[in-house]
Amino acid sequence: MASTASTTPHNTVLLIGASRGLGLAIAEEYLAAGAQVVATVRGPGRTALHDLSGPLADRLEIETVDITVPEQVAGLHERLGGRRFDLLFVVAGVTNAEHETPADVSTDQFSRIMVTNALSPMRVIEAFEDLVRPAGTIAIMSSGQGSVANNERGGFEIYRASKSALNQLMRSYAARHRDDPRTLLLMAPGWVKTELGGPNARLTVEESIPKLVGVIDARHGRGGLQFLDYLGETVAW
Repeated sequence: MASTASTTPHNTVLLIGASRGLGLAIAEEYLAAGAQVVATVRGPGRTALHDLSGPLADRLEIETVDITVPEQVAGLHERLGGRRFDLLFVVAGVTNAEHETPADVSTDQFSRIMVTNALSPMRVIEAFEDLVRPAGTIAIMSSGQGSVANNERGGFEIYRASKSALNQLMRSYAARHRDDPRTLLLMAPGWVKTELGGPNARLTVEESIPKLVGVIDARHGRGGLQFLDYLGETVAW
C-alpha cells in the first residue's frame, strides 16, 4: 500500500502494534509519506513488518514490546529515551467471540481483553508522553463499538466494553493534561477486513487506513481530544 501524499506533518512516528492488519498498514502509509517510523511487534518471530523492503525499510526501525508487560514497556522507553516523535500511535488490541456476554465470558478472558485494550494502551501513553514533541499528536486506535450512545444492537459486548473503558480513560487523561498543547485522538477505523475484524467486515484496509492517516495528519497542531472515525467525523461518546 502506498499513500498518494508525499509529505506528512508527522515526520517521526512511534507506532505501537504494527506486525499485521491495521498497524502494518499504518506503518506502510507513514513510510510511503516519507516519515521515519519506529514500529513495534509483540514477540521475537518474523512478521509482515519485517518483510517490508526497498526504500520503505530504510526508514523503519522495528522494536519488540508486549504492552501488557510493564517491564517491557519500561525497557522500550529506556531504549528510546533520547528520541522525540511527532506522533505516538497505539494500535495494539485484541478481541473475543462476538456471542460472549458477561454471563458466560470467563474471568480470565474478560481480564485479558480489558488489560490489553484499555489499561495497557493508557499505560503506554503515560510512559511515553515525554517522548512526544509539544506540538505532536498522541493517538490510540479505538472503535465505533466503544460508543455508548451508538450501541443499539449489542454483540461483541466485552470488546465494546473494553473500548468504552479506553475512551473513558483517555478522557480522564485529557482532563489531567488540559493545558497540554498536544493533539489527542481516539480513532475509529470502521469495520475492516483483518484477522481481528474478520472476513465479513464492510471495509478493506485500503478503504480505511489511508483516510484514517489523512484524518490524523489533518488534526496536527490543533490540540484537544477528539473521538473521530476514518472519515474525520466525530463519533458519539
